[in-house]
Amino acid sequence: MGISDKRLKELAARSDSQIDYSEIPELDASFWKNARLAEPDRTQPVTLRVKRSVLEAYKAQGKGYQTVMNAVLESYARTLPKPD
Repeated sequence: MGISDKRLKELAARSDSQIDYSEIPELDASFWKNARLAEPDRTQPVTLRVKRSVLEAYKAQGKGYQTVMNAVLESYARTLPKPD
C-alpha cells in the first residue's frame, strides 16, 4: 500500500509551478490563532505475552505485522470506557 517509489520520484521531479493549488484554501490569521500543537502518539517498547498462534497469524501477514497488531489493539482501546 502507499505510493510507489516510481510515483514518489515523479512527484519530486515536479517544480512548484506545476502544482495546482487552486482547491486548497489559504490559511488565514484565524486559522493560526486557533491552531494548537498536537504531539504524536509515540509507540513504547513493551514486553507482551501473546499466544504463539496469534503471533504466527500476524507474522504470516508479512512486514509491518507489529504495526497491524498495534492498530487492532488501539481500535479496541477506543471502545473502552474512559476512566473518571
